Amino acid sequence: MSTTLLYHGFGIRGRYEYVRTEYVPGGIILSLRQRREHLRCAHCGSAEVHVKTHQHRIYRSVPIGSRAVTIHFPVPRVECQRCGLSRQVRVNFARERVTYTKSFERYVLELSAFMTIQDVAHHLQVSWDLVKGIQKRYLKKKFSRPRLRHVRQIAIDEIHIGRSGFATVVLDLERGAVVFVGPGRGVEAVRPFWRRLRSSRAQIRAVATDMAPGYIAAVREFLPDAVHVFDRFHVVKLFNEKLSEFRREMYRTLPDELQKKVLKGVRWLLLKNPENLDDDKNERRRLEMALQLNQPLATVYYMKERLRYLWEQPTKKAAQKWLDDWLRTADNSGIRMLKQFARTLAAHRQGLLAWYDFPISTGPLEATNNKIQLLKRQAFGYRDTEFFHLKIYALHLAKYALAG
Repeated sequence: MSTTLLYHGFGIRGRYEYVRTEYVPGGIILSLRQRREHLRCAHCGSAEVHVKTHQHRIYRSVPIGSRAVTIHFPVPRVECQRCGLSRQVRVNFARERVTYTKSFERYVLELSAFMTIQDVAHHLQVSWDLVKGIQKRYLKKKFSRPRLRHVRQIAIDEIHIGRSGFATVVLDLERGAVVFVGPGRGVEAVRPFWRRLRSSRAQIRAVATDMAPGYIAAVREFLPDAVHVFDRFHVVKLFNEKLSEFRREMYRTLPDELQKKVLKGVRWLLLKNPENLDDDKNERRRLEMALQLNQPLATVYYMKERLRYLWEQPTKKAAQKWLDDWLRTADNSGIRMLKQFARTLAAHRQGLLAWYDFPISTGPLEATNNKIQLLKRQAFGYRDTEFFHLKIYALHLAKYALAG
């Protein structure tokens, strides 16, 4: 076998000589050797070395069809006459302390783009841990410390990751890439990210979060010059939660059983946008009947619909005027729930109106969260938290939602 075939077929470059080929059931063994004049000290590169012994090593290489290919190579241990050190020579076609060649490693990573860890391991007839180790090493090298220098707009939110609790995720909104994953939630969870951001000298122009006090305090402390935008979807979600609580409270206080019956099945109809109501299922008529029977509930519902238009005004000045009108109407409604929610929005008006300076939200981060949850479900959870975080960092490049 020529050295050209060794290079092009199995990625073995360097001055290695082919010795023989053995055919065994289900596999092929290629034996190689290295001549004395080609040996170099692994420390200083000197050719003035003396061979002391050989360590027989077996490396897994790319298969030929369904047959596994292994490389048998006696690795020389030499004593250098120049630096005086005694150590094994460097093997060019494999990394240190592994049992596979570099070409095999590349092949595993190529298959991993289309197959799960378990499928790759079964196809190549290797252990699950070996494939996972190759993936982890690659992800760690490429994604362990994402570059932050050119990040300008970010979104911050927390995600639930099962028994491990919560994790805080930071997303680069311009690239759609996760740039930080920290265990826990709140200010302390994201503190390491602020330190990395400061050392990178990134100029963050805008941040999108929900209205959690912890995030507000953190952004004010670490990014005082950035525009803080409160996520519109979290605002609507919070109002919907208050609306559901208000409906339950109204249901408990209604004396008429007929009114209770009408009100009982309209929770999801209240939360739906009007354009999404299904006339074939009589949803619009059922909602109208419930609102006619209860004037306070109707007021809260129509205020919910009006709130959506806060983010559809032509200018920031028009939005400010619209918000003032909504807050005044809510405060004059006499409904405690609306008055409380109006005070909440009034306290956060600057972040709400900041959307007109930077129309960003945590919506892309919610989409990333869905991918994370799918990743977790397909793997039935991750015992290795570091590997899980690395997979999250690489999600924006994944073409297939695969897990082990």
